[in-house]
Amino acid sequence: MMTDGMIETLDRRTFLCGAGGAIVAGLGMYDAALAQDKPPAGWEEAVKKIVGNAKPIEGKVKLDLPEIAENGNTVPFTVAVESPMTEQLHVKSIHIISTGNPQPGVAAFHFTPQSGKAMVSGRLRLARTQEIVSVAELSDGSFHIGRRIVKVTIGGCGG
Repeated sequence: MMTDGMIETLDRRTFLCGAGGAIVAGLGMYDAALAQDKPPAGWEEAVKKIVGNAKPIEGKVKLDLPEIAENGNTVPFTVAVESPMTEQLHVKSIHIISTGNPQPGVAAFHFTPQSGKAMVSGRLRLARTQEIVSVAELSDGSFHIGRRIVKVTIGGCGG
C-alpha cells in the first residue's frame, strides 16, 4: 500500500484480493439463505396444504382450458363452480394448481356471497404438457376438485 498524504491508496492486487474475498463471503451468505428456503413443493403437497385431510369431491368444478395449447406462455382458462352464493352456502375460494410447472400454485381467488358467481378467467403459463387441477373450498367446509390435461406444443412438437 502506498500513502499519499492522508489518503491511503490500494494497489490493484490488494484491491482485487479484498474484493474477491468479499464476493466469496457474499456468495456464501447467499447460498446459506437459499439452503434455508424450502424447495418448491410438489403439486400433491400443494393440494394437501389446501384441503388438509379432507377428501375433495369430483364434480361441481368446471375447467375450461384448450386441449392443445400452441403457446404455453399464454393459455386461457376459465374455472366455474356450481354452487349457490348464499350466506349459508357459498364458494370461499378457488385454487388453480399445475402439475408440471416448477411452482405448482398458479393462483388463488377468494369469494363472498356478494360475489354473485364463483367463476374466474385469465391466462396462465405452462412449462410443458400437464394436468391443471382446480380445488374449490365451500363455506360448509367441503372441497371440490376438477382436472384437465393441456397438451403444450413447442414448435409443432408435443412437449
